[in-house]
Amino acid sequence: MSRLFLGTVLSAALVAGFVTAADTATDGLKQGDPIGAFYVTKVAGASEDGVKVGQELCYRCKYGQRPMVMVFTRKSSDKVNQLIAELDKAVAENSDAQLRGFVTVMGEDQAALKSTAKQIVDDSKAKMIPVAVSDSPNGPANYRLNPDAEVTVIVATESQVVASHSFTADAVDVAAVIKEVRQAIN
Repeated sequence: MSRLFLGTVLSAALVAGFVTAADTATDGLKQGDPIGAFYVTKVAGASEDGVKVGQELCYRCKYGQRPMVMVFTRKSSDKVNQLIAELDKAVAENSDAQLRGFVTVMGEDQAALKSTAKQIVDDSKAKMIPVAVSDSPNGPANYRLNPDAEVTVIVATESQVVASHSFTADAVDVAAVIKEVRQAIN
């Protein structure tokens, strides 16, 4: 009888473990989660960041524990460009807090991604925000970004997520993101 009970408990635990793993596969990072390393290739923007166009690097690593905003996008839009412009201003205005930000463009076609990255810099007129492309169509695997989200914004400080949001490219809540950025640096 105890073997049957033990077997049932172990089976239930095993099934629960599989369900939990499947459920969280694309849940993305949540508040308090650590932010991991990932590599991108710089395409445009932030000419004074010491990174050459075409260079592969980990911006998250470069920025360390500083407060940062990571924007992952699959396309450009007026709202995405407005967000990048506002982040650019926030980075410039908060140099004492060492605020940093960067954009990673994701998708399948590397040539199209590079074109989109350049267009984002041109349209947003960003000077402080580098724009890079990801080798992975869905961004860094360890970030578990929702493959259906057009834009994901992660605000982090001290290597931990402060806030994370997913949007459609035309419905980015710029004011809410900037508010969270200000809270993260204060």
